[in-house]
Amino acid sequence: MALYLTRRVTFAAAHRYRRSDWSDEQNARVFGLCARESFHGHSYVCDVTVTGTLDPATGMIVDLGALDRVLAAEVRERFDHRNINLDVPEFADGKLVPTGEELARFICDRVQRALGNGARVTEVTIAEDQTLRATFRPDE
Repeated sequence: MALYLTRRVTFAAAHRYRRSDWSDEQNARVFGLCARESFHGHSYVCDVTVTGTLDPATGMIVDLGALDRVLAAEVRERFDHRNINLDVPEFADGKLVPTGEELARFICDRVQRALGNGARVTEVTIAEDQTLRATFRPDE
């Protein structure tokens, strides 16, 4: 029997798509309006799904308080009201491009590291708005 728990966390952040090793023209050609120098923002919705063994004493697969603390540190405190390109070192110029796909993968890695062996992150979905979301599943 597989059990999954999904917790949602939201954050507001600005970003732009840009590779520092590309010219402005190539960035504009590949990333379109998302490459504009002025940045743009989203009210992100991040769903993190975990699985684990059901604890018969608590009826839970993960301590919800512990999961909430991890999500606060690894998602909200890292990204909320930040410029991802400027304020999050892993996404600085020349590093990761802050696409939904990269954010989902990055958050999955960070949350799993922080949770340790207690629960396994099976999926992270990042939605920029009602029309666009990216999902990362580490085992696929």
